[in-house]
Amino acid sequence: MAETGNQTTIIGADTHIKGDMTFDGAAKLLGTFEGKIMAKGDLHVADGATCRAVVEAGRVTVDGMVEGNVTARERVELTAKAKMKGDLIASRLLVAEGASFMGHVTVGTDAAKGAKFPDAVMTEPKAGVAAPARPEPARR
Repeated sequence: MAETGNQTTIIGADTHIKGDMTFDGAAKLLGTFEGKIMAKGDLHVADGATCRAVVEAGRVTVDGMVEGNVTARERVELTAKAKMKGDLIASRLLVAEGASFMGHVTVGTDAAKGAKFPDAVMTEPKAGVAAPARPEPARR
């Protein structure tokens, strides 16, 4: 945990928040958050919690669901119950068997340095709209 006297902010299971959240210490999300999270410390998305946000934090642990891009200066941990959709940048990544992840990953010592994602939260493609096709590699 971050060095702030081991203080953790708890967002209750019956809480639904939309907007921007910033904190220096640690936060544990038990409810629903939608928007943007900027943190110096640690974010824990608990089992049963939903986070639809662009997230930048020191460490991120996911037990629940995250939809959005995540940047972690230190590490991201996806536990066995984790469900994540979005791009991920982290210095270190731990993925437990059973975790679900859809997106792009950039991991390494220098990966999170200066990395910024757009402020937009990822959204599902609209019905009837096809994803852009990838070009076929040339065959010989």
